[in-house]
Amino acid sequence: MGGPRTNSHAPAGMPSYADVLRTRGFVPAFLALSISTWGDYIARIAVALVVRERTGSDLAMAATFTASLLPSILGRSLLSPLADRIPYKHVLVGSDLVRGIFVLAILAAVAQDSRVWLLLVLLFALELFGGPAGASVQILLTDLFEDRRAFLRARGLFSLAEQVNQAIGLAVGGIIVTALSAHGALLVDLGTFLVSAALFAVAVKARPVSGIPTPGIVGFFRDIADGARYLARHRVLLSLLTLSLFAMWGIVAPEAVAIPYVLGNGLPQWLGGVLMAAPVSGAVAGLVMVGRWQPEAASSRMIAMALLMPVPLIVSALVPPSTGWLPVVWLLWFLSGVLQAFVLPLQATFALVVEPDMRGRVIGLAGAASMTAAALGFLLAGWLSESLTPRVAVAGCAALSLAGVALLAATWPARSLDDAVDVAFNGELNEGDR
Repeated sequence: MGGPRTNSHAPAGMPSYADVLRTRGFVPAFLALSISTWGDYIARIAVALVVRERTGSDLAMAATFTASLLPSILGRSLLSPLADRIPYKHVLVGSDLVRGIFVLAILAAVAQDSRVWLLLVLLFALELFGGPAGASVQILLTDLFEDRRAFLRARGLFSLAEQVNQAIGLAVGGIIVTALSAHGALLVDLGTFLVSAALFAVAVKARPVSGIPTPGIVGFFRDIADGARYLARHRVLLSLLTLSLFAMWGIVAPEAVAIPYVLGNGLPQWLGGVLMAAPVSGAVAGLVMVGRWQPEAASSRMIAMALLMPVPLIVSALVPPSTGWLPVVWLLWFLSGVLQAFVLPLQATFALVVEPDMRGRVIGLAGAASMTAAALGFLLAGWLSESLTPRVAVAGCAALSLAGVALLAATWPARSLDDAVDVAFNGELNEGDR
């Protein structure tokens, strides 16, 4: 065991959110990403409604949402290397324009009463080409903020937006589809992608990619393999990714079973939405709190927060499932959401630690792995809910999450992570670490 660490650098003060918002190019990029996210949700809801109307099948409608999730995983893993080969401005603009083309194709298919399978294929393609944008935005942020503490603040704002945009996209998407019909909603959807593309085109500078990608189609897939090997051999990055995967099982469980929880216990259906909002609300509060911390402090508290995050969910299984006790369950799930905010320093550190010429493919692969873990967590929670009870399902997923994080904590590379944070946020190692 080494002695106490000393930092030769006095930590710089954390920039304010006003400083982040004043950074040239940030606000347009922030708005563009939010608008395109709303477009994604509008497209999913509109196509799902058309499928439901034509088939009368809830299963077919559920398959529509599945068709919108799977390509996100594939798009992140297979297409994110584009961000290492093409300037991110072109990737961001091109991604929105390509998705706009697929919205036009969906509009034509709806107008011609095309078969359901064609609608699902077009929705699949639309979501697939959104994959490269996620990695490109991360690279854009690292370029916009040479002050890495400002980057952490900016990443916090984007994380908050992800939570809020999910709620806005679902709510606004449902309202638009109801008010304008699926056809009108798809026209609005087309407009969101065009506006987003225009914002990226005007506000983002085209910067050359870092490194020299391997040429050709074979080289493209070789780059993906190189990214996977790089990730597997990097102890800090692999530990951060593994932590996010274990945590995901607990994070998604409440959302997966909130509605069955209230319906299975004879509670009003509307309470399902209220309960589902608890961890999301907690995550927003947690992001505001953690966003104020210095990166060194946030990094050192990461594993502790991850260990504590599943505990309130496990405790909630002991609470009687009745209307009178539901506020207690809500508060426990809210607390779990607050503790989920360790994901902010995790993602920010991950993005900065990756070598610049590898960021697109490595961030894409990590994102695909996290989405896969989330999908498996939803399936596990649903299966446990049907086999046992919803509250046992939440506790079971949380217990598995806790066990995985505890195993990882036993070999957590705390010193290596501290060094990585020093390099990422201070630009060099401490003298004692050379």
